[in-house]
Amino acid sequence: MRILSAVINTRFPCRTKERSLQRNPMQIMAVAVAACALAFGVIAFAAGGPLPDVSAALAAAVADSSRPDSDTARDADRKPEQTLAFSGIKPGDQVADYVADAGYFTRLFASVVGSKGHVYAVEPTAFFKFEHFVKAVAELQGYAVTHPNVTVTTAAALEGLKFPEKLDLFWISRNYHDLHDEFMGPVNIAAFNEAVYSALKPGGFYVVLDHSAAPGAAANVTETLHRIE
Repeated sequence: MRILSAVINTRFPCRTKERSLQRNPMQIMAVAVAACALAFGVIAFAAGGPLPDVSAALAAAVADSSRPDSDTARDADRKPEQTLAFSGIKPGDQVADYVADAGYFTRLFASVVGSKGHVYAVEPTAFFKFEHFVKAVAELQGYAVTHPNVTVTTAAALEGLKFPEKLDLFWISRNYHDLHDEFMGPVNIAAFNEAVYSALKPGGFYVVLDHSAAPGAAANVTETLHRIE
């Protein structure tokens, strides 16, 4: 198993090992976990970056005029094209977007994977205590009605990790820290990670994008600062 990490920055390095760059107003850590030691032999990336057809798919997904204003307004901070490139997503992939919320990344993923791929947007039921989340899920469910390559699932934390097919990519953005919080149970993290690994194909990727706390920060900062060491 190989573990890669990077920090999203204006100049976002694909697959950069243990490299940290300064970012304002906030630093966002992205951690990609390969599902097996052979991952580098099977990913569809050339040494110099994404293959041309993948690059075109990523650019088209970001430029899609049907994306809502609520999504495009976040692009400056979220740097979607660079982030998608880092994730390794490509046309035809099977992807899980865990805690998809209103579907910022779900819509991008759906555009990239196309009709031969599928996106499983998972909405953990514990989050339904938040009114804004209920509205967001309803919005994403409406999107799925007209996009057959998207399935929206609501389930308990671990139950939501069951998929009808093996995945190329498991994605959780800005919510991995929430798994440690009381309102989520908290979740048994070892069991959660094991279930993710089991859901992935050999060579698949487990990507965690979250806000990073200061080194040595107490475990409960996930509750107060919504960051994780």
